[in-house]
Order: sequence, then structure tokens, then C-alpha cells
Amino acid sequence: MSMAPKQKKQKELSLRERDPYLEREKTKYEHPLPSREYMLTLLAEQGVPSEAAELAALLDIQPQEMPFFERRLAAMARDGEVLINRKGAICVAAKVELVKCRVVGHRDGFGFAVPEDGEGSDLFLPEREMHKVMHGDVVMVRPAGTDRRGRREGRVVEVLERAVQKLVARIYEERGVWFARPEERRINQDILIEPGGENGARHGQVVMLEIVEQPGDYRQAIGRVTEVIGDYADPGMEIEIALRKHDLPHQFPDEVQKLAKKIPQKVRKKDIKGRVDLRDLPLVTIDGETARDFDDAVYAEKSGKGFRLVVAIADVSHYVQPGDALDVEALARGNSVYFPRRVIPMLPEALSNGICSLNPDVERLCMVCDMQIGAKGQIKRYAFYEAVMHSKARLTYNQVWDWLQNGSDHPLLPQIQTLYALFKLLHATRAVRGAIEFDTVETQMIFNDAGKIEKIVPVVRNDAHRLIEECMLAANVCSAKFLEKNKHKALYRIHEGPTPEKLDNLRKALRLLGLTLEGGEKPTTKDYAALASQLENRPDAAMVQTMLLRSMQQAVYSPDNVGHFGLAYEAYTHFTSPIRRYPDLLVHRAIKAVLKGETYKPGKWAKLGVHCSMTERRADDASRDVESWLKTYYMRDKVGEVFSGKISAVTSFGVFVLLDDLYVEGLVHISELGKDYFHYKQEMQAIVGEKSGMRYQLGDAMTVRVARVDLDATQVDFVLFKDEEVADKKPRSRSRKTAKPAAPAASAEPAEKPAGKTAAKPAGDRPPRRRR
Repeated sequence: MSMAPKQKKQKELSLRERDPYLEREKTKYEHPLPSREYMLTLLAEQGVPSEAAELAALLDIQPQEMPFFERRLAAMARDGEVLINRKGAICVAAKVELVKCRVVGHRDGFGFAVPEDGEGSDLFLPEREMHKVMHGDVVMVRPAGTDRRGRREGRVVEVLERAVQKLVARIYEERGVWFARPEERRINQDILIEPGGENGARHGQVVMLEIVEQPGDYRQAIGRVTEVIGDYADPGMEIEIALRKHDLPHQFPDEVQKLAKKIPQKVRKKDIKGRVDLRDLPLVTIDGETARDFDDAVYAEKSGKGFRLVVAIADVSHYVQPGDALDVEALARGNSVYFPRRVIPMLPEALSNGICSLNPDVERLCMVCDMQIGAKGQIKRYAFYEAVMHSKARLTYNQVWDWLQNGSDHPLLPQIQTLYALFKLLHATRAVRGAIEFDTVETQMIFNDAGKIEKIVPVVRNDAHRLIEECMLAANVCSAKFLEKNKHKALYRIHEGPTPEKLDNLRKALRLLGLTLEGGEKPTTKDYAALASQLENRPDAAMVQTMLLRSMQQAVYSPDNVGHFGLAYEAYTHFTSPIRRYPDLLVHRAIKAVLKGETYKPGKWAKLGVHCSMTERRADDASRDVESWLKTYYMRDKVGEVFSGKISAVTSFGVFVLLDDLYVEGLVHISELGKDYFHYKQEMQAIVGEKSGMRYQLGDAMTVRVARVDLDATQVDFVLFKDEEVADKKPRSRSRKTAKPAAPAASAEPAEKPAGKTAAKPAGDRPPRRRR
């Protein structure tokens, strides 16, 4: 009689070993802890909050593992997965209906809690809740019904992450008590200064504060002065404030300065080895009158029925090596920042205005895009190579335009004329491609000796600007094609079309104006360009252009190429400005790697794209802050004066008016529009009176009187000016001639020359800030 083999009793798995994510954790850690997901499941199954010790015993956490276990719990609390209550018990956030949010403050004292996962609507935070937190804090919020206006309210339960550790503020003394008021208007609470913490600051001065105690349920924030910046009205103070408010790196560390001094100030013989010699080629730079850093030089010649175009770009990557002090600082800055009369460079002056700048009559290293362009403006062939050059002249836009219009005996005129003929060819391809190009007016501030605005004048872009722009666009497209063809990762400059929601709003508004945007659910750039071409001679052209621009998304840097909508390019990179933009430096390194048969790996490309997009927005925000303050200061002595303007933005609380002659924007509050109940109609971009039917719409002409100028709030308030006021008040009136308002710049990319160099900026690249 045969007997079956005796089966071994299977070992029962412990609770810890039942973790469904255990294998994943083993690949990440030598001694894996229970996964976050599993701990959340166990906590939920308990049905009640658990002590850390209870959970540790349940999961068989050994004494030597406890520090790591507690660290994981703290990380889960920081990420909003659990809440550790006042008694130290661990609660599943979802069980107590808590939402992880980021606080967005408002200058009027209230704020909003914006869910971090992007799901669900924002929660309104009344002023009493905002006293516990600051703008940018990450918090756990419990929904708490609705307020009288029907807004979903929230209550701050716990602060997970404090965003503000230092800030720029103005300091005051009242009855022996020192306090400071932040320059960041979204932080609408005073900071108490600890005893002796004023550190020599005087009443009313601008200071840098360190927060020593964060605000809470029953306490104000407390800080101490770490730097006295100066008096509020000091020349250049607006820039000093903006630098600190936006946390812009503006002083080069000693390590960076030392390394910059070691960089040779002349091209050495060993640097030229292996490079193409272009020193005899008559390359020239063409920039604005005030430019000091020259990224690019150009040359063109007739070649068969077409042209040869050589674009030489400063070879910054030869001097700034991956991971060195210069590179680390350049990455932190991301780009140069251009303020009126001051530049915060990405690289030290020894490089930006010295060895890397393509100055005239000296040898310089460069990266070259050498293109063969056909008779119809198409790029037939291109090649990239390292070279050495010798710029034959430093020319300006106005100088070149004068030559082209009036002639010159300068020996370089024939080459400039060849470049101009090529420009006409390249520019004609825009229409074929369908790139969007709007007619806009840029402005320039003229300053007095005290550093304040004397006047604001329009800047007229001529064909010399456009000539360089087209050359840069061509080189940028070739660099994108080159990297894509060779399957090398890089940062592309991407610009996506309108979102469905924005497209729907745009079409509703256009319908009311008798206009149509073709293209169905996915309009192309050509559809936008076709509509833009219909706007010529329309009185509402500026308004419609603004609407078209606002419907587009913002251009960003990304390794995922989705094309550039505004420029109508399938692939586009930034290659032409490595002195002032870090993405261009990355593109240079990637191209060099391909030429050498190597691969350039700077780290996570997606993370680099997010960072560079952030630094660009940071620079734009800081520049706008400075410009707004200067314009507000400029309007200080114009209270009571009358000006003509056009409505540049419509909001639920009033309309913003851009003055025709001064290019300054101010608010006409809804209460100043007349004796009626006015309602904001978003689809019409208008405010309409309920009884009177009076309509104030984007682009409408309006005559206003300057009622108030608030330097602290950086705001100019207007009131409607009626003709009957003349007899009684007779305010001094300015010219009423109609001029085109300064609109968001819109020639389709290229931001190829920085602000202050009178260059066009791209459609959708830098949407205007319309709310104060």
C-alpha cells in the first residue's frame, strides 16, 4: 500500500510580509520599511487614529528601524497623506476630509487654498484663516461650508511647509514697538520685530527680514532685520526690492568670481585647434545702441539661386564646463534679467562682456550654423561646427536701417544689402507657414539724472530688427532639427495651442464682434494668422489681438517636443543666446556631443525644463514689478490731470485703462462707472449696466482723470472724466490724440534679443499681467 508524501506546512506570512508593494520597496532600499500605501490601508482598516507605537508594533518595526519609520511617517504627513493630531495620533487625511493645498494670498487680506493635486475647486480662506499662514505655505485644509457669497470656505488644520523664511519689507516704529510690512502684497499681515531685532534700521526704511517665529492661531509672525537695504525713495531701490522679493541671485559667490578671473581674456592658439577658421569672413554684429553683450554675428552671400547664411554664436560652452562653479551659478540664475538701466547677468562680466562676447576686431570662439537657403526661402542644407571668428563691425539696428534707406559709403553696405535681400525671402515664408504676427507698440523709458522716468516713448521696430530676428529663427530651427534627427535629448522651446476652455471663451467673444476663428476644435496657427489679417483698419484691432494672445498657452522649455504653435514650427529650440539663457547653453553642449559621437547627460531634462521656465517667469515678474513702480512714481505729480486712453483689461471690479500718450495703466473701479448695477460679462470682455445698458468693453476709448497714485500699492486710480467737469474744475489737460496702446508683444518668437534691446517677444510667450 503506497503512501502519499507528507506535505510541509506552509509558513504563514506576517502582517508586514503581506505588503503588496514589498518587492518594489526591496528594489529601492536594502532594508525596506512597509510601503506608504500599505500603511495607509492598515490605518484605514483600524477605523480610529493610531499612535505611532501602536502602528510600529502592528508592523513588527524593530528598535533600530524606529528612526527611519518615524521619518517616513513625517514625510507622509508633509505630503498630506496623513495628519498627526495634537495628541500625536496618526490620522488618514482622507478620513478626516482634509485636502493638501498651497496658500495663495490676496492683497486685500483674504486668500485661497489651491489643491496640490489639481482636483476640486479652490477653497476660500477668510482673513482670520490667513492670519495663521503666509502666501505660498503648504497646508492641510478642511472644507467648512460656504460663505454668504456662495464660495466654498476652508479652515487651516495644519501647516505642512512654510514657504517664507525671509522677505523684503518696510520697517516702522509706533510707540516704541517695531513692526514691518512686507513688500509682497499677497502677505497682508504685519511682522512684529523681536526686541533689538531692528538692527539699526530707521523708521520707514526698506529691510530684509528673517522670520524667527511663524504666525499661528493666536500669534503674529516675529522677525529680525538681517539687512538694511536703504530708504524707499533712493535711486534704484525699486530694483533692489524686486531682486529680493523674487529671490533673484544677484551677487556672484567668491568661488564664481575667482573662476571667472582665471578664464583667459584672449583666444589662445590651443583653443583654435580643430576649429574652422572664419576670421576672414566679414561677420558683423547688429544690436541695439545700449547692448554690451554680443551673442550673435551674421554673414550672407549669394549662392546659386539662393543664399548662404552663416550665423555665428558665442561659444560659451567652451569656457563654462558642466558642474563647475560658473555652471552651477548660471543654472541657478537661468537667464539674465533686464531692468531699466540695469542688467543682472547670468554670467560674470569677464565672460558676458569679455571673452564670450563677439566684440569687434578681436578673435572669438563660436558655434556656427551654416545654412544653404533656396530661392523660395526654404532651408535646403545646414551644418553645425566649432569655429574661430573676427567680427568686422559692431553695428546698430538704426544704423543699418539708415544705410538701407539712404545708402552709405561704408564698405560693409553690400553685405548688409545681401542680408536684407535674404531677410525678405525668409520673411515671406512666414505667411506660407502661417506664423502669427501682430502689429504692436513697444515702449522705452527715458530717465533723468535722479534715476526716475522723464518720459515714456514708443520704440519703432524697423526691418533691421526683423532681419536679425529671421536669421536667429532659422538657426534655432536648424538646431532643433539637428538634435531631433540625431535622436539626442535636449530642451525644446514649446508653445501649445489654446485649451478647449480658452478656445470656447475666445469663440464666444469673437461671435459678438462678427468674427470667426476657423479650424474647429483644433485651430491651426494659419487659422489664427488668417483672422489676424482681417483686423487691419478695424478700430477694435488691439482688443482682438489681445483676446487672441490670451487664448494661447505660455511658451515653456521641455524635452518633449510638441512644436511651437505661435511660430508654426514643428520643432524649435533656443540656440542663439547662450550668454544670457541657460537653455541655449544646454543646446550647445548637446550639439557638440553629437558632433563628437557622444551623449550629453546633464541630469533630468524634464526637471531642467521646469527650472528654466520658472527662472524665465521669475525674471519677467521682477521686471514688471520694477516697471510698474517706476510708472507709478512717474504719475505722482499728475493727479487731477486728464488723459485719453483705451480699456486694456476688464475685470469683475472695474476696467484698466492704458493711456495713449503715456503708456501707463490705471484702474477705473466699478463704483466709478456710474449710478447703476454693473455686471461683468466675461464672454464679452465687458462690464454692462443693468438699467442703463451702458457698456465698457475691452478696447473702448475712454477719457479719464488721475484720481490717486499709491506708491506703496503700485497702483494708479482713474475716474471717468465728463465734459461738464471742464467748466467747474478746468484741470490741465493733455493731448487727446489716439495712439495704439502698448499691447502684449507678438511677433512670433523669438525673444532673441533681450528686453532693453528693443526686440520683439513671442506670441503667447509672455502674457501680459493685467490684474494688480
